[in-house]
Amino acid sequence: MSESDSTRSFRVQLQSLFRLHGGQLRLSEALAKGINRYQFYQLRDEGLIEPVSRGLYRLADLPPIENPDLVAAITRFPHAVLCLISALAWHGITTQIPHQVHLAVERDARLPVLDYPPVAGYRFSGRSFSEGIAQVTVDGITLQVYNPEKTLADCFKFRNRIGMDVVLEALELYRTRKTFLPGKLMEYARICRVANVMAPYVEAKL
Repeated sequence: MSESDSTRSFRVQLQSLFRLHGGQLRLSEALAKGINRYQFYQLRDEGLIEPVSRGLYRLADLPPIENPDLVAAITRFPHAVLCLISALAWHGITTQIPHQVHLAVERDARLPVLDYPPVAGYRFSGRSFSEGIAQVTVDGITLQVYNPEKTLADCFKFRNRIGMDVVLEALELYRTRKTFLPGKLMEYARICRVANVMAPYVEAKL
């Protein structure tokens, strides 16, 4: 087999490996499959694959990534959960444009830190972290995000950091854009220990 045939065969093999993983592959996964680092980077230098975030690559002929900041943060911190203003924006219940990716981690975990995209990390404990998590797909990657009701309870809990005006706007947009579930709202309010704070505002929307 000539060198060109060998190179062509390798390209087909590696591209097939990418497609088996939904078009995205970590360098560590490729190395575990027997692809050497030089071959992998050669594919990158030829423009056949492109970096998504550190260590993660995708086929260049895939459709453009719609949420590059989210994808970069998710792949770097796969156990974190999208929360607060980022979760409000995901659910379409805020007019705020997040200037950071807001991520929740368990109480004993290291806070996520990233220069780009900028990440704001928050520690949640017990059920405040584990309850209300939904899994969605963003550009082929699984994202964990709190559901709208849990997100609103979290926003009341962190109202001094994100602003009460932002919280009340989100509650009103939730009432008009989503199915209004006061019982579910108060369930998460109790989990987040803000039931006394939230109750008057929720009752006012009934």
